[in-house]
Amino acid sequence: MLDVLAYPSPEAAGTTVVYAVGDVHGRLDLLQAMDRLIADDIAATRPERPAVCYLGDYIDRGPHSAEVISHLADRLADRDIETAPARIFLKGNHEDRMLDFLAEPDVHGPPWMEHGGIEALASYGLTTSREPPGGDWNGLRHELRQRLPARHLKFLRGLRLAFVWRGYVFVHAGLNPGRPMRAQDPHDLMWIKEPFLSSTREWSHRVVHGHVVGPEPVFRDNRIGIDTGASRFGRLTCLVVAEGPPRVLQAHQV
Repeated sequence: MLDVLAYPSPEAAGTTVVYAVGDVHGRLDLLQAMDRLIADDIAATRPERPAVCYLGDYIDRGPHSAEVISHLADRLADRDIETAPARIFLKGNHEDRMLDFLAEPDVHGPPWMEHGGIEALASYGLTTSREPPGGDWNGLRHELRQRLPARHLKFLRGLRLAFVWRGYVFVHAGLNPGRPMRAQDPHDLMWIKEPFLSSTREWSHRVVHGHVVGPEPVFRDNRIGIDTGASRFGRLTCLVVAEGPPRVLQAHQV
């Protein structure tokens, strides 16, 4: 079990505004456009200490999973620059599925291919269908490991499950309303849909999450959902939370 409220969030202490970026799903173009929108917003509003929290699902479905990981790994290196925003990278169910494939390809290969793994592999120069030739999942895993840069694997293995800041908790999928915040199942933080989505439970913190696609952000008293379908609708959303009401930035497909 995971105590969400005790989850290490060293960036939270000095942060004055959080930019929460929803599910990217291999859309490097939208991610780069969002980078520019956030930079422009920071220049215009001049927050004392901004932080950018990415909610996971960086890979699959869109055409540029590998390039997105490279881009985000570069942003991770920005923390050595004194004027750069703090960066927090959360783990989505698609990153979880890719890491599971690397550990047990026979078990996790088929469901990954069903949910965007084919596109992710293509971004690493590997062509496959729903099943590799001869059903050789171990061979496909070996080929991916050969092409997967070490810094990509390090990035994926270093992803966090939650970020807590003031009255908000940022996770990829949500929280299990049947459990206290101090005893959440890590799997739920990446994968849960129901009963979280329909729950009216008032948590001590408002939950900001992605994972469930909709054409527009969803605002509820206890949660805010910001997966607006980067790969499906060509729309990437960022929620800006500070002292006043939350604001929304959106990057749209041109």
